[in-house]
Formats: sequence, C-alpha cells, structure tokens
Amino acid sequence: MAHYKQTEKGQGLFLTVDLSKQLIPGTYEYTLTRLIDNKLDLSIFDRKYDNDYTGAAAIEPRILLKIILYCYSLGIISSRKIAKMCENHMVVKALAEDLEPHYTTISNFVSGMSGEIEKVFGQVLMVCDRMGLIKGKMFAIDGCRLPSNASKEWSGTKTELMDKYEKIKKISKTIIEKHQKTDILGKEERESDLKKLERLEKKAERILDFLETHEERLGANGDIIKSNVTDNESGKIKGPHGVIQGYNGIAVADSKNQVIVAANAYGSVSEGQFFSEMLEKTERSMRAIKGENPLKGTVMLGDNAYFSEGNLQAAKAKEMEAVIPDEQYRNRDEQLKEGERRKGKERFDIRYFKYVKKENYYICPNGKILTYRGNVKLNRNEGNRYASKPSDCKNCPYIDKCLYSKRKVRKTRTIFIPISKYEENLCQEMREKIDTPKYKRIYSRRLQIIEPVFADITYCKGITRFTLRGRLKVSIQWMLYCVVHNIGKCNSAEKGRFAA
Repeated sequence: MAHYKQTEKGQGLFLTVDLSKQLIPGTYEYTLTRLIDNKLDLSIFDRKYDNDYTGAAAIEPRILLKIILYCYSLGIISSRKIAKMCENHMVVKALAEDLEPHYTTISNFVSGMSGEIEKVFGQVLMVCDRMGLIKGKMFAIDGCRLPSNASKEWSGTKTELMDKYEKIKKISKTIIEKHQKTDILGKEERESDLKKLERLEKKAERILDFLETHEERLGANGDIIKSNVTDNESGKIKGPHGVIQGYNGIAVADSKNQVIVAANAYGSVSEGQFFSEMLEKTERSMRAIKGENPLKGTVMLGDNAYFSEGNLQAAKAKEMEAVIPDEQYRNRDEQLKEGERRKGKERFDIRYFKYVKKENYYICPNGKILTYRGNVKLNRNEGNRYASKPSDCKNCPYIDKCLYSKRKVRKTRTIFIPISKYEENLCQEMREKIDTPKYKRIYSRRLQIIEPVFADITYCKGITRFTLRGRLKVSIQWMLYCVVHNIGKCNSAEKGRFAA
C-alpha cells in the first residue's frame, strides 16, 4: 500500500520577503515604480507639507501616488480598500515600501491634488512622447459617463424639492399625531417610530437648508435643470445603462496609441459646450511636447454632439481641422441608411425645403408653406424660426419622414436657421465635406481612437464610478484614471521591448 507524506494546509509560515523582488520586470507595477521613482519630478508636492521642525514625518507623495495608481489599475478606488491592500497585498506592500497609510491620508491626498494633478499628468505625457507613443497629428474627443457619490433621490428643481420637503413634513406630522392619539403603543414600536421621525426631520432640514442657500441650476440653453442636494455640481445624465447621477469624463486621445492628451470632468450630458475648453487643454499639453502652435495642421474627430458653428470656428482658430458630422449624417449615408438600425429613421432635413427669399418663407416637399415666426434662441445659438400650419401637417403623406417626437406628439414642422456670427458658414461646409469619401474615411477612425480608451478604463480596469463629490475633486480623480491608462500604454511598450 502506498505511503505519502502528511501535509498541513493551515500551518502559518515565517518567510523572508525581499520587497524589491516583488516588482517583476514587464508588469504594470514595475513600470509604475520606474516611472514615478526615476522619471517624474514630484517636488511640486513639497509645498503642501510644513513639518520641517514640528509634527510627525509624512509619507512621501511618490509612495502614495504609486499605491493609488496601482490600486486604481485593479479597479480598487475606495480609500479604505486601498489602505487594507497596503496591509495584506504583497505587491502593494512593495510599492508602499512596507508603510501602511491610513485611509484618511489616502483620501486627503487624492482630493487635495488640484494644483498638482495637471503637472503629474503632463509629465507622464512627456514620458509617453519620449517612448514614441504620441504622433500628434490626429485626435479624437468624446465623453465617458460615470455615476458619482451622489443619489438620484436627492435630485430635482426647487419646486420638486419643495414638494419633497412638504411630503416628508406630512409623513412626520402623521407619526406625531399617531403618538398623540394612541397611548397603547408598545415600546419597540414607539422607539421605531421615533427613529423614523428623527431620520425624516433630518432629511427635511437638509432639503430646506439647500433651498435657502442655493439658486436654481441652469443648463447650457439657460433652462432650469435639476439640482442635487448631495452634490449640486453633478448632473442627471443619460448613460448606456439608464439615467445616472454623475459626471461626464471627457478625454482627447492621440491616434497613434490612444494616449490621452487632455482630460476633464463635467456634470452635464451636453458635451459640445466644453469643446473649446478641451481644445485649450489639448493645446497646452501638446505645446510642452511639440513646441509653439502644436495644433497647426492637425485633425480633431468628434461625434455630432460637438457639431456647432462655434466649435468648428474654435478649431479653425487653432489652425486645426475639426471633422464633426451633423445630426443628419447617418440619414444621408446610403450604406448606413439601408441598415436595420436606421430603418424608418430617415428624416427630411433643410435640403428638402425650398427657400423663397423675396417673401421669406420655405416650401416643404409636400408643397406647403412654412412661414417666418420670428427670431429665437436654440442651443445657445440665435436664429430664425419657420413653421407650418398644423392643418397642413395633419394628413400629410410624408409625416413619418418629416415630424418626429420621442413622446409621439406630432403637430407641426419647424425649421431653425441659425444666424451666423461669422462671415463663412463652416457648418454648411462640414455637411458637404463629411459626405465625401475622403472625409468618411477620416471620420471612420474616430471609434478606433477614442472608444478603446473608455473600454480600457471601465471594462478592463474595472473603474466604473467616481467616489468623490464636487467637480474639482471629480476632475482630479478622472485625470488619475487617465494617468492609469497612459501608464498602461507605457507598460505595453516596455513589454514589447522585453519580448524583443
């Protein structure tokens, strides 16, 4: 009969561990350590410390930065969980050099990086350039919508929040009246009601305090939009999986290796209004790499959310060509139009309407007249409005191709003709160019440049939300996410060199 050695699975061991040997060449943590310890100048953090002669010694910023970025790369974004990783994860212990920072130290370090994150982001970008990862000739811009540390329950206009306040007070009043009328309540039931009453009163007080100290929040068009009691700079944003309370992380990526060259977070679903600001950030980043006038002769790709005369003019002012389709681009494309996804979605745009300049009206495809209805503002643009009569549209044979409403309310067709502030109409020029084979090929590159960036951050690395509140702090965290992505590109390049 065979005889085997006995084993003890639960036996504790005392092992000698060399922390420096836990960081294996070719791994993300190895690249991260080499980059932060040898290539980044982190002296910008020194001004935050004033403990030369008094106070305890602080943990070095380079150590905190390493453990935060590494844990973010694993999808661990909670400060408490990162602190726990410093105690029981061998790679994190090696990055922390056997220090165990408290979770408040980690949290305060992240949220307090407003003056330093831009410098760190820029230095990582320069490392990417030295490794030959940035071409700087074509870029793509888009937004990634992520939930934040705020609740949809606390969203609403001032009127809606006041209604919520009145409802809470009504429930509180009901509980009080119940106690006044009934003396036979058991001790447990009474204590439960009192706790519930206390919670309701706190909620009511919180809403009332918010209403007294905040004005109505306005959207890009000047309309009143929903505020949020928890984080009033976050927005109620429609994402791929429903409506979220969060932020829109906008990024600009280079075409060569999808390195992010500019990033910021905004609490709005309307991305187009931030195009000019993102251009400025892109120009600053690229100037440090390429020198003066870095955007001259480059191309910026964006989806139809960025299509506007102002954005096209902003790109032209930088001597950059923006390739951004209008909302009707897919309806005009013969290949896309024939697909199942576009079936029944073709709509009559301005090309199908004939303008009669002398009488100042338009004639629709059915021969009916759309008369001038005055000057209006739409999406921050001023223009002229033309509309048909409801009776003309009621029994029109083209109604399915002309009128469209998400609520299925069809009344009349209107046309908005923007009044250009510029001598040339770049919107019309773009409509004509985007339909040519050359610009279709150029625009087709947008998906392969920017979408893999968001897939890497959210799906591959598991970063699916923001943990901070306030746009400034969320922007810091979004830029850290982007730094994690860019360091991953450096790691991939180093892996290729190790393999060679």
